[in-house]
Amino acid sequence: MRAVRLEAVGSIALREVAKPVPGPDDLLVRIEACGVCGTDRHLFHGEFPCKPPVTPGHEFSGIVEAMGGAVSGYSVGDRVTGDPNIACGRCPHCRAGRVNLCSNLSAIGIHRDGGFADYVLLPRKQAFLLPSDLKPAHGAFCEPLGCCLHGVDLAEIKPGASVVVLGGGVIGLLTVQLARLAGARTIILSTRQASRRALAEELGATATVDPGAGDVIETVAGPSGLMPGGVDVVFECAGVRDTVEQSMRLAKAGGTVIIVGVTPQGMRAAFEPFDLLFRELNILGSFLNPFTHGRAAELIATGAIEIDRLISRQVPLEEAAAVIANPPAPGEVKVLVVPQRR
Repeated sequence: MRAVRLEAVGSIALREVAKPVPGPDDLLVRIEACGVCGTDRHLFHGEFPCKPPVTPGHEFSGIVEAMGGAVSGYSVGDRVTGDPNIACGRCPHCRAGRVNLCSNLSAIGIHRDGGFADYVLLPRKQAFLLPSDLKPAHGAFCEPLGCCLHGVDLAEIKPGASVVVLGGGVIGLLTVQLARLAGARTIILSTRQASRRALAEELGATATVDPGAGDVIETVAGPSGLMPGGVDVVFECAGVRDTVEQSMRLAKAGGTVIIVGVTPQGMRAAFEPFDLLFRELNILGSFLNPFTHGRAAELIATGAIEIDRLISRQVPLEEAAAVIANPPAPGEVKVLVVPQRR
């Protein structure tokens, strides 16, 4: 079968590899779609820890083609999505219910072979059923939506709350939709790209801001801004220094900042500890998708989340390596890799 192989930092290519054989508790899934994530680009550049050589791709869905002998509850032909984050279940974090902080975490597409391939092995406990009539591409959004759900859970958005989302990529645009569903009255998205600002307003943002046109802090939280004094909740969804630093200045006194975006490992950001103390800000990291993947699959199955307008383009496996190795195109939200059957 074909698989995109990250052979070393800065080296990625499509290769022919052996088709995996399912173990007793595994599903062999034929990939229908796998999303390209910013984390995949971090892996390529050595900015996120992984174990090459490996097949990346952690946002995937597909059709069950074969199963191990101990698998029950699934049938050949089922459409499934996979939670890529495999916790050990034994360490102190797992025993405390903090599975995303597992000391022995193993992730499909990072530590073991993932979805930029014709097939992937999926442990039964990581699989979630999807409706047979769901658009194949939609299942690949369960993993990023699950990560956004965790961030929204941590934020504890109250009906009528005010929210700022920094970053107009897929994580930011999914978060806008979840904030709307949670009952936020004011939802402001900040991104430089006009097409993403327009899309955000269609998906539920009540206002958008172009950080290239002026001071975001003043525009949003200044005396004459959209929300003088700041907002209840800020979601940092871009994973860059500027937005991390902005996030703490956009939250009002007593407000909450949720860091969702994945920054390059080793990046530093400046903040003033006195400001965090004096305004009693609540700063939280939101890592992965603990116990949210199933909820994400259910939300997508119901159509409550707009997916189609988040798909910028679909490419075959032959183009995946180039997409991962290069920056996103202007205005691009999500690229899906769709293997063509041979």
